[in-house]
Amino acid sequence: MQPGLSCQNTGQNIMALVLRHLNCGTGCPVGGRLVNRSPARTVCHCLLIEADAGLVLVDTGLSASDLASPLRNQGPMALLLRARNAPRDTAVEKVKSLGFALGDVRHLIPTHLDLDHAGGMSDFPGARVHVHRAEYEAAARPASWRERHRYRPHQWRHGPRWELYEPDGENWFGFQAVRPLLEEGDDILLIPLVGHTRGHCAVAVNTPTGWLLHAGDSYYDCRQLAAKPQCSVGLAAFQWLAHEDRIAARNNLERLRELNATHSESVTIFSSHDPSEFESLSGQAVV
Repeated sequence: MQPGLSCQNTGQNIMALVLRHLNCGTGCPVGGRLVNRSPARTVCHCLLIEADAGLVLVDTGLSASDLASPLRNQGPMALLLRARNAPRDTAVEKVKSLGFALGDVRHLIPTHLDLDHAGGMSDFPGARVHVHRAEYEAAARPASWRERHRYRPHQWRHGPRWELYEPDGENWFGFQAVRPLLEEGDDILLIPLVGHTRGHCAVAVNTPTGWLLHAGDSYYDCRQLAAKPQCSVGLAAFQWLAHEDRIAARNNLERLRELNATHSESVTIFSSHDPSEFESLSGQAVV
């Protein structure tokens, strides 16, 4: 095993995960191809994982109340997100449509606590919420203009069971990692990728066919991972506005780009909002 790759997929002792890609919130931003397509669309790309410890939801999208009252519940970000008011798109409705009870969702793993990633948390009040300690502290005690506007405390007013983590695990393909999140083994890991927020993380999921890396808001346009990166004007502008630490975010994107170039056969990287990535991985069209 190569140095620094201590959590590589060896094809052995992998938990038999059943994994689904869910879109838990479709955005309809203005801008057309200045954003990504015409008409412009974004997604809230979540993962639903069936594990021995119960259902695991990576990111939760927006709740029905957030969609129904965007300005009140989402604040100024609602004007940019322009999320479609479709309750059927929420994580809670997706889970029920698959035949599961809400109590079956035992673990929530938000990449970060922005309003469009943590909105559905309150629909699963009994679940444990696994998050980087720095992200929890940023949401609890916002220290900047961005932090005061990006976090919506009503989304965790139900008093979730927080599980807070420090980056104290083994390296993962050269990235700092926290110890495994569930009891079964090293199949689900938090990978700190700070910059978009103070405690922003990717979530790595080990599967029999390789690793999936949910990179959250580390990038918005899949072309940013290319050897000659590109990004639409609209998404580049939004990215510049949204990142809390632009230098850290840029450095971590460069590391993701290198990972994609050197280990694409072992790791499939995707982000939270690019509709083309969601369509490719889920086989579902975003309209």
